[in-house]
Amino acid sequence: MKTTIEIPDGTMKEAMKFTRAKTKREAVVTALERFNRLKRLEKLNARVRGRFRDFMTQADLKAMRAAGMPKAR
Repeated sequence: MKTTIEIPDGTMKEAMKFTRAKTKREAVVTALERFNRLKRLEKLNARVRGRFRDFMTQADLKAMRAAGMPKAR
């Protein structure tokens, strides 16, 4: 899709630095892909949050460490 937008110079330079992009187009595409992935993960996290009741709690983990249980690899 072709579009024309005005992006502040500082914002574009920062995006190119963070994405390690060689072109402005690559920086914008990479930033949008990362943003979309982050939003999909946030949506998934909201959907499954609190559903895994069998997972160990922080207290369980501390008790295992105190008992000298071997670490998982």
